[in-house]
Amino acid sequence: MVNLIIKNLKEIDDSVRDKAEELIKSKVEFYQELFKKYDKNLTIEVIVNNSSSTYTISASIDLKSKKVLLAEEGKDPIKVITKLFNEFKKVVKRQYELERKDYEYKRKR
Repeated sequence: MVNLIIKNLKEIDDSVRDKAEELIKSKVEFYQELFKKYDKNLTIEVIVNNSSSTYTISASIDLKSKKVLLAEEGKDPIKVITKLFNEFKKVVKRQYELERKDYEYKRKR
């Protein structure tokens, strides 16, 4: 089971806040499916920081073997969230496959 925690969402402008929240929730659905049979309850934590005109958005998840943390910066929060979760998906999936040792049985002998 994967839980979602969004911190400092109020730092995003009112005009795009709802769209950003929906985008984050839709991106997290992938992790619900990926970790369906995972034996640890996971929490994805998304933190939003706004300094002057740039948004820094970070996402983290604590797997069994290590904690995965990524951050992205940019002016448009929707583009930053999309870019962050595209990269986050690759890193988390790779770490999950390493935990399952997929690389061993997929290897040609």
